[in-house]
Amino acid sequence: FWFVKELTEAGHNIIAPLSGSFQTGKMMRDQRVKQLESLCKVVPNCPFGSQAFSDLLLATNDIDAYCHHGAQTENYKSLDFDEVAALAANTRNIRQMCQALVSAKCKHIILTGTVFEKDEGNTPHPTTAATNYGLSKTLTAISWTHFAEEHGISLVRFVIPNPFGPFEEPRFTSYLVKTWAAGKTATVNTPDYIRDNIPVSLLAKHYASIVQHADEKNICDDTRPSFFVETQGAFAQRFANEMKTRLNLACDLKLKTQTQFSEPLKRVNNETLDPSEYKWNEAGFWDELADYYRQYVIDQKNSDLS
Repeated sequence: FWFVKELTEAGHNIIAPLSGSFQTGKMMRDQRVKQLESLCKVVPNCPFGSQAFSDLLLATNDIDAYCHHGAQTENYKSLDFDEVAALAANTRNIRQMCQALVSAKCKHIILTGTVFEKDEGNTPHPTTAATNYGLSKTLTAISWTHFAEEHGISLVRFVIPNPFGPFEEPRFTSYLVKTWAAGKTATVNTPDYIRDNIPVSLLAKHYASIVQHADEKNICDDTRPSFFVETQGAFAQRFANEMKTRLNLACDLKLKTQTQFSEPLKRVNNETLDPSEYKWNEAGFWDELADYYRQYVIDQKNSDLS
């Protein structure tokens, strides 16, 4: 949603194929899709690799860039996540799709990656994938690189760390706000992990610039945007400090002693973004995020209670 928003505001015409229907029954996802309709052409029931997807490419016929952002992510932190099935979905009929992209005059592919892939995470030596999901994205990147080169299409990998912001699926920050809104102390179970939390609106502005630069230069390097690199305990405290005055909540935290380290201690990117380069204001982001939580978490909670 945020990538489309920034690309549209930058003057690009976007076509957004959905893997399923407009309505899924998942509140946040449906909210995002609803807002997408005012920003671009949304095509339902058009998953990557399908005949409908190929037909859409050929009907469009003049594509500057294809942004391959969709991927299998359900239960992405589970040990049961099926990396082989995810790879199959992420690359379904990839040779035929690349042929269709060539026919549609596509010059660039922007492939979303994750900091949890093999050899990512800004570590001093090569690493294995941090999770099964990270492994699926590693294999996906290898496949896309191969087929893009085979078909003469330039490919840029856009490696994402931990984005947070409005319209996010329920995760760590929404847990914090829901807990505080209930008058309770929020617990941070993994305060020692060093992670790279990046505001989604800033991430999206950088994404739009990468797409634009790829089109202007005909080639662009892979990118690994970064922002708040710190322990999860420090980030939780940062988040609490920003929300406390804006939401008029106590925002109390308890940092537990971390004993489980099923993921690498540190996983971050290495290109710290300069907000001034994108005319992005951090205070404005926190204001927007607080307004979002006030509407979708706090007011919703009060409505449920009444």
